[in-house]
Amino acid sequence: MRRKHLFFLAVLLLVSTRGLCAEKPCVFEEEDITVIFDAPLRSAAREVIDMYPGIKADLERIFGWDLDLVPAVLLMRDTEQFQRLARNPMTVAFAVPEKDLVVIDHSRMNINPFSLDIILKHELCHLLLHHHIRVTLLPRWLDEGVCQWASDGIGEIIMDQKMSLLNRAARSGRFIRLRDLEKSFPHSKDMLLLAYEESKSFIEHILGEFGTEGVLCVLENMKNGEDVHAAVLRGLSTPLETLENEWHSSLMRRVTWFTYLSYHLYDILFGLMGVIMLYAFVRAILKKKAYMEEDGEDV
Repeated sequence: MRRKHLFFLAVLLLVSTRGLCAEKPCVFEEEDITVIFDAPLRSAAREVIDMYPGIKADLERIFGWDLDLVPAVLLMRDTEQFQRLARNPMTVAFAVPEKDLVVIDHSRMNINPFSLDIILKHELCHLLLHHHIRVTLLPRWLDEGVCQWASDGIGEIIMDQKMSLLNRAARSGRFIRLRDLEKSFPHSKDMLLLAYEESKSFIEHILGEFGTEGVLCVLENMKNGEDVHAAVLRGLSTPLETLENEWHSSLMRRVTWFTYLSYHLYDILFGLMGVIMLYAFVRAILKKKAYMEEDGEDV
């Protein structure tokens, strides 16, 4: 019955983006996963089915929680249609935890830095967290930060240190506070990227200070019904706000102007070479002019 409901939901999503004449999608139903897809994506759908057991096992190993649900994965091949659902041009996939549903824009898979396995693992991680932690207790920054860490993905989009918005925020001290990232993320491109980068960085800070056990302890406390402030205090013996301030301080110490200059070393060297070449050119012109003036005087 649930699979029929998910199939109906997927068809409804496709019809809402294409119109009433939408071609009926194809479906693969396995014991532990359902994949709904446009006919040309048959091989990709089979790929999802083949990679799912390994991803599921890895997530269960990381968190020590069972992914005891049957997810539905909807593969779409038209970015414009996908964006009508996602409503953000930077989004390539999203999860609908209350429906155990993952929707993926397959047209953008395998285009650096995206790959189907990383994206699928990231979205399934969202389903896992929401399956075990009440949505009212799970802040967006923790949800996204943990899923980036567990899937080792998404952050690849923004981890070019030369372009890092987090490094810029650290130099200026203008961070987005975690309390402002509890319910939702900003919509503007730069602020959205900064929100993702901050979320992953803060989880990495906890990992560096308390290890994987620290992160898992916080999540386990939330699974047992504690909000994030109580869960962090009980699990890490440090108030969340104190931990956040310590994280900010560590970032500001790390990102010095020397670090900034090192990120731009090639640009700086290229600029210096241009100055040197210009200096040599001007010097050659002046030298030639001086010779001509000397020859004129000799005559």
